[in-house]
Amino acid sequence: MNDTPPGATPHRIVIIGGGAAGLELVTRLGHRHGRAGTAQITLVERARTHLWKPLLHAVAAGSLDRERHELHYLRQAHNHHFTYRFGPMTGIDRQAREVLVGATFDDEGRQVTAPSRVPYDTLVICIGSVTNDFGTPGAAEFAVPLENVAQASRFHRRLVNACLRANGQEEPVRPGQLHVAIIGAGATGTELAAELHRTVRAVVAYGLDHIDPARDVRIRLIEAAPRILPALPERISEATRTLLEQLGVEVLAGRRVAEVRADGVVLADGEVVPGELVVWAAGVKGPAVLREIGGLETTPTDQLVVLPTLQTTRDPDIFALGDCAACPRADGKGNLPPRAQAAHQQASHLFKQIDRRLAGLPVEPFVYRDFGSLVSLGKYSTVGSLMGFLVGRSMFIEGYFARMMYRSLYKMHQTALHGHAPVLWRTLVGLVADRGQPTVKLH
Repeated sequence: MNDTPPGATPHRIVIIGGGAAGLELVTRLGHRHGRAGTAQITLVERARTHLWKPLLHAVAAGSLDRERHELHYLRQAHNHHFTYRFGPMTGIDRQAREVLVGATFDDEGRQVTAPSRVPYDTLVICIGSVTNDFGTPGAAEFAVPLENVAQASRFHRRLVNACLRANGQEEPVRPGQLHVAIIGAGATGTELAAELHRTVRAVVAYGLDHIDPARDVRIRLIEAAPRILPALPERISEATRTLLEQLGVEVLAGRRVAEVRADGVVLADGEVVPGELVVWAAGVKGPAVLREIGGLETTPTDQLVVLPTLQTTRDPDIFALGDCAACPRADGKGNLPPRAQAAHQQASHLFKQIDRRLAGLPVEPFVYRDFGSLVSLGKYSTVGSLMGFLVGRSMFIEGYFARMMYRSLYKMHQTALHGHAPVLWRTLVGLVADRGQPTVKLH
C-alpha cells in the first residue's frame, strides 16, 4: 500500500556503496518501499558488479570463477525496485541535500556517464575500506592490494603469467622467481596463503613440467603483530598457524615490513624476503574521499565517526555503516571490528530503523552480537569459534562442521539478495556445473 499522500514527493533514500551491507540494505528497502512507492530508493555505486568481499582471496588464488558469483547491479535494481546510479561519490552538498556523483569513462577514455547530483532525505554511506600501506616505500608500486575484484583478478593473472614465464624460459627457475610474499596475516592474508598452496600446484600440474613446486614455489606470510590473526582468539591463531606450517607456508610473525621492492620485501631488521609476487593485505582505512565530504567527522584512518544509532555525529540525516564507519561498541571497549557479520547486522538494523524514521519515530541504537569467527583454509580445513546464544559460550570448532558454517555465511548473504528459492536452485546448478571443470582458473 502506498502511504505517500497524492502529489507529495516520496521520501528519498540514497545508499552510497553496493558492498555486502549496502546491497543487502538497498535490496530490502527497494523490495518494501520502492515497489510500494512509499520511498524512492537509489544506489550510487562506482562498479558495475558485486562480489562478496570474503571471496576475493579465492579469486586471487584462482580457486573461484568470479563470473559465476558476481551480481550485476543493474539487474538487481530492476528486480528489486530501486534505481542504480553508476559512478563514484565525489562529495556531498549538505545544504542542498545532494550527493555529488563523478563522471565515468570506458577503457578507451570515452565518457560513459556525466557528473550528476542525486537528492536525498536520508543518506546511508557504506563504501567499505581500502588497504592501508602506512606509507611503506614501494608498497603502492610493487605490492598488489586485494580491495576489489579487479585487483584480485590482476594478481591471479600475474601468478599464472609467472608460472608460464618460468616454465617457458631456457634457464632454470631463479631463486625467488616463484616465491609469494603476503604482507598481513589477518583473515584475507591467511586464507590466501592456504589457497595459493593448492592452486599453484594445480596450475603446475597442467603440463608445466619445468617447475618443481616443492623446490621452486614458496609462500611466506608476514605479520607485524606477535601472532597471525591478531584480532581473533589465540586458540584460533595457533590452530591456523599449525595448519599453515604443515602445508609448508612459512609464517613470519612479529616482523615489520620496511620496504617492498620488485624482487622481494625488506624487513625492518634488514632481512630480505625474496619474492616477485607480493600481496599487501595488512591494515585498512576509510577511502580518502571521506575526509572531504560535507565536513563530517572522521578518524585519523578516514572512517566516519558515528553515534550508536549509526548516524554521523554532525548530521542526523546521514548514516554510515560497515568498514567505513567507526561505530562504538555498546560496552565502550573501542569500535566494532571490520567483519562481514558486523556489516550484515548493521544493514538489518538500519532497515528497521528507516521504517521507524519514515513513521516519524526516533531511531534506536545498534547493538552488535558477536557470533564468533571462522577462517577458511580452502580444501584443507576451516577453524573458528562459535559464540553467543548458539552455544551459550565460546566453543572452538574445526574441520567439516566449521567449513559448513563458513559456507553458510555466504549463503545467508545470497539469500538476503535473492531469496531462498533462487539460492537453492543456484546451489544445485553449481554442483552440476563444477563436474569436469578444472580445479583452478587457468587464465
